[in-house]
Amino acid sequence: LGNFSFGDYFKKEAIPFAWELLTTTWKLAPDRLFPTIFKGEAAIPRDAEAHAIWTKLVPADRITELGLAENFWAMGDTGPCGPCSEIHYFQGDQLPCPETAAGRACPGVECECDRWLEVWNLVFMQYDRDGQGALNPLPAPCVDTGMGLERVAAVVQGRLSNYDTDLFTPLLDAVARRVGKAYGKDAADDVSMRVVADHLRAMTF
Repeated sequence: LGNFSFGDYFKKEAIPFAWELLTTTWKLAPDRLFPTIFKGEAAIPRDAEAHAIWTKLVPADRITELGLAENFWAMGDTGPCGPCSEIHYFQGDQLPCPETAAGRACPGVECECDRWLEVWNLVFMQYDRDGQGALNPLPAPCVDTGMGLERVAAVVQGRLSNYDTDLFTPLLDAVARRVGKAYGKDAADDVSMRVVADHLRAMTF
């Protein structure tokens, strides 16, 4: 899902497109959405352009700046690459967090807990890295989106699991009827039924 551009439009269009779809079309609460940008690292400049665009949509203190590991995409050691801008959805403090369980504060979008769910990743392919590691601007920068139907469905439907969305519940109900067991009653049975439902769905594709 998401938006893809091959030399047609770039950051100033792609970021507002993403925000409009999430907040206007799908009506997700804007105050639960937290964007990130590339902070700059290893002689690669900070994505100041994406930051400036985001500040027109959200308060600056809601934008997290992350490094190469999280917010820079590369096809390989050479070739197309560029900074990323992710959008994270805050699912709520009611979900467990190992940091808070250990007496520390949850670090927010950087945490591995389920309170923060990445729902969108805008990859801005704007460089071509050569064999010496130099970044040369691409003549036609591109936008590539990382976004999953199941994850978005779970957020839109207020579910914490993909399997609790209407993409899977009809399949799980059908499997449960055929095996004579109720879904949601036994953890081991539930795992087995999810595996069957997932494979049935994959086979239809």
